[in-house]
Amino acid sequence: MGRSPVTLSRLKLGRLKVVRRQLLQRYEHQPFVSCLAGLYGCQWRRYQRARAQPGECCCSKLECSSFGLLIVTFFLTLVFLYFWSAAQNDFNDFDWFNFGNLGFWFPWSVVLLVVAAVLFTYIALLLLLAVCLLSEGQRLYLHWSHKIGILMTLTFSISATAVLSDLWSKEWKTLLLSFQVTAPFLHVGGVLLMTLLSWPIALHFFRMNKRVRQVAILGLYLAVLFALYLVPLGMYSPCIKEEGTLGSAPMLIGHRGAPMLAPENTQLSFEKAVEVGGEGLETDVSISYDGVPFLMHDMTLQRTTNVHDVFPNRTGTPAAMFTWAELERLSAGAWFLRRDPFGTVLSLSPEERALVWNQTVPSLREFLDLAAQHGRLVIFDLRRPPRGHPYRDTWITRTLEVLHNESYINSSQVLWLPSEQRDHVQELDPELQQTSGDRASIEELQEENIVRLNLHYSSMSQEQIRKYASVNISTNLYVVSQPWLYSLAWCAGVQSVTTNALHLLRNLQRPLFLMTPDEYSLMWTLTDVVSAILITLVFIFHWWRERGLPFWSGSRQVHENGSYSKFRTELSDVWSISSLSVRGEARSVPTSPNLPTISEEPPV
Repeated sequence: MGRSPVTLSRLKLGRLKVVRRQLLQRYEHQPFVSCLAGLYGCQWRRYQRARAQPGECCCSKLECSSFGLLIVTFFLTLVFLYFWSAAQNDFNDFDWFNFGNLGFWFPWSVVLLVVAAVLFTYIALLLLLAVCLLSEGQRLYLHWSHKIGILMTLTFSISATAVLSDLWSKEWKTLLLSFQVTAPFLHVGGVLLMTLLSWPIALHFFRMNKRVRQVAILGLYLAVLFALYLVPLGMYSPCIKEEGTLGSAPMLIGHRGAPMLAPENTQLSFEKAVEVGGEGLETDVSISYDGVPFLMHDMTLQRTTNVHDVFPNRTGTPAAMFTWAELERLSAGAWFLRRDPFGTVLSLSPEERALVWNQTVPSLREFLDLAAQHGRLVIFDLRRPPRGHPYRDTWITRTLEVLHNESYINSSQVLWLPSEQRDHVQELDPELQQTSGDRASIEELQEENIVRLNLHYSSMSQEQIRKYASVNISTNLYVVSQPWLYSLAWCAGVQSVTTNALHLLRNLQRPLFLMTPDEYSLMWTLTDVVSAILITLVFIFHWWRERGLPFWSGSRQVHENGSYSKFRTELSDVWSISSLSVRGEARSVPTSPNLPTISEEPPV
């Protein structure tokens, strides 16, 4: 007795559901895709029912917006991370700036760098997961917790960049200088990233049915790629120079001694600077109420002494308003052990810590005698006393008296930096090396008999340095403590630098980045050519596979629509079984022991 049409339809529908259930189960057992979807959207089992073929719409409008926001956040966090990494040379200044405003010490700069690195890593991993999911043909479902994380990261990056741009705007010049060292390597990294992206780009390009989408995705990709290829044409670095044209390494001047090894502006700090090979010593000079020039950078004594313990009612009093007897009562080293501004205290031996603890505020005479004993150059800023100070109008004369009559130093060892009464000073002592902190014209500098410029490192210019050197005016840059910045100064022809890191820069045998123009041209040309070849091969591979052409003898031709994925191949088997059932009503389909008995999918 024949089966009714209704029974046959139910049988066919049941068989289709059984086969579909089997395919879904087999597709569930793809741990790579399961892991991707689980990490990105916390959908550890639902992802397989939301598959989209490459070239189709990958997600809803909300998810598309989330993906776009993820890309924007990635680039903004990258910019901030690079910006703050390039600013490491000035981290100590940033922390002391915050100390002056907040009243307590904390390494804000390092914490900010760590937070920026963690947030960038988080966003980069999310973006990587999204790209991998799209390459696997998965629809994107970003979990709400990740969406909140992206918004928080975006807010942090924008706020931190805006605040630092306002308070620390000069760091943008440091960022531009860093490109002169890192740009060649950033170029290689960017080309490598674009080469890796060619695989998903090509996959979706050949799967798209709309010509407008194809043109848009390929046009954008090629525009970025070709711009990246041509970036080296506009690149400049003083460290790309002909062989044999690199000058000698800049002379190292210890900034307030060796502040990473001992408390700044103390005798121990200057002794450490001499010990590690500093050829010059830099300091700051104030004059006590009773006329003794002493070493102190700040206007007050709060930061580098224990004035709050000895004179609790005078913590905000200008340092110059203390007598020398009062200054001698202060400790100038205890703060260093307590705050550890450079993270170097743990490397000190117990004996060295005892020495640090016993440091006092040194006088200018002690400083000059130490330099004279070791034959070192000295350079110092001279601070004019505040109003009401007995030496308010005779501060320069008093300093010269110490230099000429109370110390053993030779005048030729002194780089005289104060600009006030320069003509009078030169008339009194023509052997002093007149040094200027202003980047004036050559004519103006020669009129004042300037032999050295003392400039901030952000003013670095190879052209200007060479122009000054041509008339025997050397250039000193301050404060240069990072090896990459010292390398750049070396390549630019700087004669000397003031640094916090004497012990680190002294061991640098050559610039970190140095190559000839021919070597550089070969490097970026090979990078671009190899990248172009690989990208071309990737596009050819996807085009060939979409055409269904075999790559080797005996290979099976793929589906005409490019159904080369396991999922699409299995899905085609469903329709084959359906067709078989329609054409053969009387033919029975054997039951496979591997098919599951469940005939209905669980609700999603």
